[in-house]
Amino acid sequence: MSFLKKTAFTHVKEWTLITLGILIYVLGWSLFLIPNNLVGGGVSGISSMIQYATQGKIQMGYSYLVLNGILIAAAMVVLGMGFGAKTIYAIILASVALRFMPDMIPDSIVSTLALQNGKLMSVIMGGLMAGIGIGMSISNGGSTGGTDIIALIYTKYHNVSPGKVILFLDFIIITSSLVIPSYVTEVDAATGAVLLGADGKPLMHLMPFADKVTTVVYGLILVTVNSYVLDMYISGSQQSVQLFILSREYEKIADAITMDLHRGVTVLDGKGWYSKQDTKVLMVLTRKSDLNLLLRYIKQIDSQAFLSVSSVNGVYGKGFDSIKK
Repeated sequence: MSFLKKTAFTHVKEWTLITLGILIYVLGWSLFLIPNNLVGGGVSGISSMIQYATQGKIQMGYSYLVLNGILIAAAMVVLGMGFGAKTIYAIILASVALRFMPDMIPDSIVSTLALQNGKLMSVIMGGLMAGIGIGMSISNGGSTGGTDIIALIYTKYHNVSPGKVILFLDFIIITSSLVIPSYVTEVDAATGAVLLGADGKPLMHLMPFADKVTTVVYGLILVTVNSYVLDMYISGSQQSVQLFILSREYEKIADAITMDLHRGVTVLDGKGWYSKQDTKVLMVLTRKSDLNLLLRYIKQIDSQAFLSVSSVNGVYGKGFDSIKK
């Protein structure tokens, strides 16, 4: 019955999911957003504007690392050392991936998936991948940095979803791109291939103001998709369930849940009206992610146990969410 106990496998899984989430996040930027000169929110959006303004001389990976370094100390103080360690790892991984992943993706794939399908499709796909990546990272105790850190600090003390906080901050960042110059890589209209100059470097021109206004609109769509996917992912991963368990082995089940799963159990007095016999009913609140293990545990103790499972909108108290001011 030890499979419910938290082992090193749980920690490995958390770090693995953070790694996968960061790679999905960076892939969305590298494949769909950067090739279209799109601007997003957060530190990634600021870093992308720096890259466009410097004609690629200061790539996203460098500015992303520097800007996020300013926020690390605040995260470690407010959110704890565990969060800080995972966030440092996530930021370093994202910085390295942003530096090298765009060069690793073949131009033919970028042209087929991003450039030829248009900016709107790229915004949707990039926003989906970024939202999923951020959600995977946050749900496992990490962060992609930037406004994610600010959002988690703010939501620690206020009952506001992280996606809404990020959306507000991203709106300010994206609209600021109107006053920052942006250079666009010239591509062949027919093939989508990047045009090169006599020196072998990509040809670039300054983006007209009208196109920058359009880019801002696409950026707002991007962060809307991003924040929606983020909220959906986090709410799904943190959803709680309520169980009512009827079993003759209720004492063994209750002891197992409290000692191995570290969840509270309430024992209620009941009476079966058909049998006219007194019985005990166990009420348990737990995360949905723990439900399958809990059901396996109950079945191992009493395969004839009768139980019901229902989703609950919110659970506040020790081991769950806290009521914030």
